[in-house]
Amino acid sequence: MAFLLSKTALSALRLNSKGNDSLTISRRGFHVEPGAREKALLAEDSSLKRFKSPKKSVRRLKIVGDALTVVVVAGCCYEIYVKAVMREEARKQANESA
Repeated sequence: MAFLLSKTALSALRLNSKGNDSLTISRRGFHVEPGAREKALLAEDSSLKRFKSPKKSVRRLKIVGDALTVVVVAGCCYEIYVKAVMREEARKQANESA
């Protein structure tokens, strides 16, 4: 809890700070353009195409999994609701007959 408070306090102070302090400059870091070797390593290689993950099918599988999770949670909530209603009805009938 204290960690969260200190994080929010730091971010609030960082947002409210004005001017170019040496503290804010040192925390930001600098952007450096990649060199020729890095660009060559990041370039797309046609020989590795067959090992590439099919992103669309993975995304679709995640969506199906999320939908199934929602359906299962909704079913569990419905079962809990039905049990609570049935228990309440049984309690009312027991009070009426007693």
